[in-house]
Amino acid sequence: MEKVCRDWASQAFGKGMVKAEYWDDFEVNAKAAAAEIFRVKDFSEGEAKLNELLQEYAPKEIIAVGGDENSAIKNIYDKIAQSGRKIYTGKYDIYEHRDSADIGISTAEFCVAETGSLCVDNYSYEARVTSMLPFVNIVFVNANYVVKDVTVACKIIGKVFNKGYVGFVTGPSRTADIERVLSLGVHGPNKLLIIAVEDFEGVR
Repeated sequence: MEKVCRDWASQAFGKGMVKAEYWDDFEVNAKAAAAEIFRVKDFSEGEAKLNELLQEYAPKEIIAVGGDENSAIKNIYDKIAQSGRKIYTGKYDIYEHRDSADIGISTAEFCVAETGSLCVDNYSYEARVTSMLPFVNIVFVNANYVVKDVTVACKIIGKVFNKGYVGFVTGPSRTADIERVLSLGVHGPNKLLIIAVEDFEGVR
């Protein structure tokens, strides 16, 4: 999957820019923006939480990205497929099922404490489709990758951005265009569910 940066941790994160100590502020602000957060110790717990969410939302079809960059996430997707659920991870399969998928599973590069946002590297078409079209977007992110504010986030992006698409996701899609009444899920996912994994060691 094409990305703006293949390894944000080594190529973009400068000294002191990314700190786990900003997590509490991120969590408060993300929840205020209607995101749901599940902090887990490792990918084993992450897989268990994901399975709970799949049981709850009972999707007919799932489109998913991130397995190419992370072996633990790929293993989770393989197990979902083996369980009999319809999950599509290939570029062309995602394209074919973009309108019918109920859940999109994706990844984020880091969290922004100030706004409760996720920074997503969505250079590839399949990444954009997966995170924007399904009713529910489930996102895996490293719980230790948190920056203080948008200014720092932009400095990080500026170190590696040449071309492509990088964005900030803050809660589910929302609009108040019609009579100033807030509606969720009009222009994108109705639910943003974040699985923040503390231990990413040995999976890249």
